[in-house]
Amino acid sequence: MLLTHLSRRRIGAVATACLLSVALPATPAWAQKVKTKTKPPATVETSVSVEIPTIEARNSSIDEATLAEILRGDIAGHAEALAELDATSIGVPEIVVSVTSSQDGKRYDTTLTFTDLLFEDVIDGVAAGVSLGGIDMLTDEGTFDFGAMSATSFDIGGMLGVYGLVDRGSTEIETIYRDLVAEGGTLEADEVSCAFGAIAADEFRARPLRTSFADIMAMAQAMEDDPEDIDPALLGQFLRIYADILTAFETSEITFDGLSCEGTDDEDRPLTFSIAGMTMGGMSPGVYPSISMDGFSIVVEGDGAVELDNFTVKPMDLGGIVATLEAAPERVDEAWFETNARALIPAMEGLSFVGLDIDIPDPDSAGTRIQASVGNFDLTLGSYRNGIPTSLDLSAANILADLPADSGDDTIQQLRALGITSVDAGFRVAAAWNEAASTIDVEEVSVTGADLATVLLAGTIANATADLFALENDTAVAAGMAVALKGLDLTVIDAGLSDIVLSVVAAEQNADPATLRPVFAGLAEGTVIAMMAGAADAAQLGGAINSFVSGKAKTLAIGIVAKTDPGLDFADLVAAESDPTVLLDKVDISAEAK
Repeated sequence: MLLTHLSRRRIGAVATACLLSVALPATPAWAQKVKTKTKPPATVETSVSVEIPTIEARNSSIDEATLAEILRGDIAGHAEALAELDATSIGVPEIVVSVTSSQDGKRYDTTLTFTDLLFEDVIDGVAAGVSLGGIDMLTDEGTFDFGAMSATSFDIGGMLGVYGLVDRGSTEIETIYRDLVAEGGTLEADEVSCAFGAIAADEFRARPLRTSFADIMAMAQAMEDDPEDIDPALLGQFLRIYADILTAFETSEITFDGLSCEGTDDEDRPLTFSIAGMTMGGMSPGVYPSISMDGFSIVVEGDGAVELDNFTVKPMDLGGIVATLEAAPERVDEAWFETNARALIPAMEGLSFVGLDIDIPDPDSAGTRIQASVGNFDLTLGSYRNGIPTSLDLSAANILADLPADSGDDTIQQLRALGITSVDAGFRVAAAWNEAASTIDVEEVSVTGADLATVLLAGTIANATADLFALENDTAVAAGMAVALKGLDLTVIDAGLSDIVLSVVAAEQNADPATLRPVFAGLAEGTVIAMMAGAADAAQLGGAINSFVSGKAKTLAIGIVAKTDPGLDFADLVAAESDPTVLLDKVDISAEAK
């Protein structure tokens, strides 16, 4: 269980001593053996022992005894001296941290060994270089070895300022360190073995938080002590602190060279899991960066596999959340969260993936498998209003799947009846709200089957006011009932589906498909003209459908425009579900086959 049972109070003490590790990451040291015990709520007891044989300081403005106190955890008491530290070098050859936790009579032991912690050329609190030779961790469940880490231009005073331990006289974002490199490492446990790749980042920048680290820890402890009855005033203060944290940090792009693991699953079958690499975009105040993962693979021998070339989570704009949190009242209760729930939704730009391949057992049907692949998938969202994206573009292509013979789905059975046993499909849904015109412009709603057909809809939804996105639910529902369909364009492209259908029908009737085409075309034309009951548009629409069904044209385009503004309302569309002819006097219809 590693460090799971480390108490909140002990975490606070260790975190204070580990401020440097947050920035490097490198791990600080204690110059002598220290033991403390805490007894947190429930039945958890934790003992931490830290041993360091020596501290080697050259030309240091802080003597080794004081350095020992600092590294033992008393950073606050010596923060000013540490922020102005001068030293040719400060080195700690070895740090051994032993953590023993017990709960309900069961003991957990963890030992961490940090080697060769070194600060070099420290002038006025800024180290030209800082490095850590490695970290070894031994637990009851396995071992973890992490290689060397280093960084340059590490501003100790700047990091202390971020956490409110010194006053630097500045509230601006400044560089804390540059050129972070971590070599990677290995993990060995009873049922798994993993190798981790390197991590690298060019720069980490931050500004002082408006609340000190000690006060943040005290507040977190108070909230944890009584999570069912948190003081509303404390919660309001904490929300404003959280908003401050969301705008206090900035990073360059961070890269991770991936990992690979081998082990066994719950049924003792060999399992492999790997990620070729990951990249996190640069973080900026109020913006959570994109995260891109390459080469994901999980394979269970004798069972199945899931592989993915790339998966990307696009950036999220947290500006709206920050503004809402900053405007929170002094006392925050459950009602405030209910009222502001939508305002606390991040403006996520979307996600995408490429090259998904699945071959796994079907959990709902013994003896069958789910075998499919997706060439690419993309979801793009934008122009958020009260937590709702007002523009959307969702698409996928090369969705390859076998159609199971024993499927209970009617559509699948109909396709198989036509001799189609696999599909290569795609779709797209793209629409955006036009605030100035109070319309929703539906650019495309389409479904495509390779070598089969494409069906595409586009149109305009009128009377789409800002109330559609209102925070008050009744207002939003009423606005939704008031929208109207102003225009609709339907395009159908035959890429081979009609040939398949006609061949099946012809075989059943022992006829020639070419002979049947004009027959069906005439029937379709006559049906449309009869249904439209002499409407002015009937002949044009019937003729276009005849050309399409007969095979003379491969594309059929039908346009429908409401005769009066704002368009067809909700009642019109409900009535048309049972009798489409009720709309004939309310719309103009155009058609073209080509």
